[in-house]
Amino acid sequence: MKRKIVFTDDGSTTIHLETWNEHYHSKHGAIREAYHVFIKNGLFHLPFSEITILEMGFGTGLNALITYLEAEKNRLKINYVGMEAFPVTKEELDQLNFATELGETTLTSVFAEMHATPWEQSVTLSNFFSLHKQKQDFLSLRGHHLFNLVYFDAFGPRVQPELWTEEVFEKTFRVLKDSGVLVTYSAKGSVRRAMQNVGFTVERLPGPPGKREMLRATKNLKINS
Repeated sequence: MKRKIVFTDDGSTTIHLETWNEHYHSKHGAIREAYHVFIKNGLFHLPFSEITILEMGFGTGLNALITYLEAEKNRLKINYVGMEAFPVTKEELDQLNFATELGETTLTSVFAEMHATPWEQSVTLSNFFSLHKQKQDFLSLRGHHLFNLVYFDAFGPRVQPELWTEEVFEKTFRVLKDSGVLVTYSAKGSVRRAMQNVGFTVERLPGPPGKREMLRATKNLKINS
């Protein structure tokens, strides 16, 4: 599949899959989207100082990098698990400009270390952040009551509908702790219904630039939406 590095509207880069006409991050701003969906409406929504996070779709590592940055700034202890079946190549990673655009020069080495760490091992990157990368697909997800928060960042339902099914969301529901939260950039009706059918309470929230809405799903917590 043909891939190339492109700039998004906020100056940050992403990867464009030309065959699918799909981007790893929003063309309206990769960093802006990540902060809006996963940090503002996910990480900062939780009232905890120690948080276990599962990212479904580790991809470029942008979401992990900004979570690391916010953990350091806010003294949050984060245990981060990133699932990815098809890791990004080193050649592609070397062309991404996330650390520069975030204005934190120290993040360059952190970003490199995140991608250099071995798969299937837990690595402590700072006093506030540990990372465990898992090279596997979403259907292999197992376990119960493990995570406070899920970043659901798969490629969109248009190109990979099999990743947005009740089967996948049921597995995700099981691995979340009670009152755990899933956030995603998608607001597609079929996605919302699939989440609701497995037991999530789902909120429609204002979306990042370029999207009208996004979804936040909560396990076993009644929310008026």
